[in-house]
Amino acid sequence: MEKPVRLDKFLADAGAGTRSEVKKYIQKGQVQVNGKLVKKPELKITEEDQVVMNGQEIHAAPEYVYYLFNKPAGCVSATEDRNDRTVMEYVPSDRKGLFPVGRLDKDTEGLLLITDDGMLAHELLAPGKHVDKTYFVRVEGNVTPEAVAKLEEGVDIGEAKLTMPAKAEIVGGSFEAEAETFSKTVRVRRENLPEVYTELYLTIHEGKFHQVKRMMEAVGTPVIYLKRLSMGTLTLPDDLKKGECRPLTEKEVTELKESVKR
Repeated sequence: MEKPVRLDKFLADAGAGTRSEVKKYIQKGQVQVNGKLVKKPELKITEEDQVVMNGQEIHAAPEYVYYLFNKPAGCVSATEDRNDRTVMEYVPSDRKGLFPVGRLDKDTEGLLLITDDGMLAHELLAPGKHVDKTYFVRVEGNVTPEAVAKLEEGVDIGEAKLTMPAKAEIVGGSFEAEAETFSKTVRVRRENLPEVYTELYLTIHEGKFHQVKRMMEAVGTPVIYLKRLSMGTLTLPDDLKKGECRPLTEKEVTELKESVKR
């Protein structure tokens, strides 16, 4: 914080709440500056000032912030949209410059990273980094051993090159370690299931448009449900419900940054 800023902006940027929420905290007498009760959101403060809210000292916002979001179906992975609710409307912060890292389709659920760290986002999405992204996939029909082999070799989705080799694990198959890793995370919708369907974990290393759906379509089993479970070192926590968003821990941020340096 190089120059004086409004108290409400300082608190919102520090993650103490949205701008409207922290204004209410200030007006209700829940904020002190240098030991004195203040009720004016427009009060200008500097990094020399001590700010305490509800007995807890609030420090200046970090250079970048990182949120882990469990995206529900029905919202779009964009910063703004004229027709649909965006994932940004779930983020408990008015900090400017936040954006989703990559995209999940409107009907796709699961893990989405939201940040204002453009460099990390670039590293996570760069094709050359080959960052793993694992999905729980439900498809119509039977996924045969031949289809699994094609997915793991690379399939033609109508582009110049085949997809990079993926890792496909049929749920309930012989890959118990993989299944155990995600078993608690896979709380999924089960209404209106077709008579014949297959569930699998699919790990890819790219981020092409509608890639998982196009890959499964290419082997003759169209996707009927899709949920991202992990991205790089991040795994969707079991206690993060759909529509909930929480800051990454320092350990999670460090591990994520270290993983893309390799």
